[in-house]
Amino acid sequence: MDLSFTSAEEAFREEARTWLAENVPADPLASMDTPEGFEEHRAWEHILFDAGWAVVSWPERYGGREASLVEWLIFEEEYWASGAPGRVSSNGVSLLAPTIFDFGTPEQQDRFLRPMARGDEIWAQGWSEPDAGSDLAGIKTKARRDGEYFVIEGQKTWCSRGAFADWFFCLVRTDPDSERHAGLSYLLIPADTEGLDARAIGRLDGEPGFAELFFDGARVHERYLLGGEGEGWAVAMATTGSERGLNLRAPGRFMAAADRLVGLYRELADSRGPDLDRRDQVVGAWMGAQAYRWQTYATEARLRGGAPIGSEASFMKVLWSELDVELHATALRLLGRDGERADSSWMDGYVFALSGPIYAGTNEIQRNIISERVLGLPRR
Repeated sequence: MDLSFTSAEEAFREEARTWLAENVPADPLASMDTPEGFEEHRAWEHILFDAGWAVVSWPERYGGREASLVEWLIFEEEYWASGAPGRVSSNGVSLLAPTIFDFGTPEQQDRFLRPMARGDEIWAQGWSEPDAGSDLAGIKTKARRDGEYFVIEGQKTWCSRGAFADWFFCLVRTDPDSERHAGLSYLLIPADTEGLDARAIGRLDGEPGFAELFFDGARVHERYLLGGEGEGWAVAMATTGSERGLNLRAPGRFMAAADRLVGLYRELADSRGPDLDRRDQVVGAWMGAQAYRWQTYATEARLRGGAPIGSEASFMKVLWSELDVELHATALRLLGRDGERADSSWMDGYVFALSGPIYAGTNEIQRNIISERVLGLPRR
């Protein structure tokens, strides 16, 4: 086992660190779940793309550097450690793009990947429905064939970035007589499609980042079908592998939070004195971030050797989502009532972290997958 990086990888790290130090905005951007902040984050995506840092692992023709998976993980570590803005393009870049690389036609790849990488087109996921949340196979939104078009009727909900997105990737039922996993198709839908009404969902913090989608005879051309008609389940499973595995939540995000947590403990210990019980919690959270880091590099090594990520993505999803909650909960325990201040980034992070065990497939469902497909336990 060799846990060291090559000289080329260290040089890549230094290049990324230097660029970020010189270009990360000095002041935080407004929340990307507001109209103003959404456009500020889109502008940041333009800066990243033009400098070659938006999609480092992609082919050069789509704006990438053809970096290795290890180099991408290194970049993510440096990106989050620098305090750079969150990525408003993550639904497209991290979830949809790998699926387009695997299932898209050359024409679809040329049409969508470069605008996605630059932030010219921001994507939202249209999967969940009012009666089908974690049960993705239970969706009811229908799309019937009408010549070269699909005519869509139905509703989607909890679409992250959906209030402002330019495109949606949706799973719909194209065979009206089908049930469960059969008869589904994967459509790419422009936000300005006639017959599509995207309505912002109000939140307690007043930021309308989510949306619900209402389809009333929306017509989408067949060139926006990703994969074959009726093959949507297989295409969607490729997306969920990206969502739960490496792509959506690289370790750098949690390593940066763990380092901030250690800094918070030291700061409070200087003013209040050491708290040995809380210290152990801080150390445990920091160790959890490091464990996730090395588990991810081990997964990278297996992928490089030709192994699929498969059901292990469910294990990774449970690990990073619960780690995120613990990191922020530990900070709030340290802060006490000070953590409830309106300007507490730890409280904001904690509230967001609580959604982690729900989105990308609830952790209860992921534990079922782990028990059956990884551990080989019986279904009953």
